[in-house]
Amino acid sequence: MLTVKVFTFNPFQENTYVVSDVSGQCIIIDPGCYTQEEKDVLSGYIQSEGLRPSMLINTHCHLDHIFGNAFVAGLYDLPLHMHKLEDPVLDFGPSAGLMYNLPFEHFTGPKEYISAGHEIILGDTSFKILFTPGHSPGSISLYSSIEHLLICGDVLFHRSIGRTDLPGGDQDVLFKTIRSEFFVLPENTVVLSGHGPKTTIGEEKIENPFLNGTYPYFS
Repeated sequence: MLTVKVFTFNPFQENTYVVSDVSGQCIIIDPGCYTQEEKDVLSGYIQSEGLRPSMLINTHCHLDHIFGNAFVAGLYDLPLHMHKLEDPVLDFGPSAGLMYNLPFEHFTGPKEYISAGHEIILGDTSFKILFTPGHSPGSISLYSSIEHLLICGDVLFHRSIGRTDLPGGDQDVLFKTIRSEFFVLPENTVVLSGHGPKTTIGEEKIENPFLNGTYPYFS
């Protein structure tokens, strides 16, 4: 049985996830903590729950998902796990930060690349890595069939989809990703996105206007 704690951080209201199991092992996904207060909130939760971080993962490397990479990696002595195609996106992070007047400490530590088919083991639970591009060239998602859980970054949202107007985005690829990788999953799969509330695959098949044909531009 997993515990999923969500923190909403930074001016972009990004969702950071700490996923832990009963043993106390945890993985940190997309640490968006920007201010020192936000960093203290994240580390304080981990300390108060007696958790042991074992992995740092970026679903993708847009600015709002990487603010806390250096902090988390340094504090817990972790490499960064990400898809290799996200390297240019990660490298652009400091420049993007200056564009938004949000300078930050950039991650420069060791990286380990993960791609489709990899398994992330957390206690007795495994997450399958799905390659889910479209919003970003190397976006990945984590899927647990046992927990009926999908952590998908900015690919799919509650009644919305990821934007595709940023460098490396592709609208056609995004739609193909959602339909071929997500909509084949059980309808009771809980979707945890990079922004906004949780949803389910079944709900989005029916209610998402970008995917059910009710939003003309995207039909």
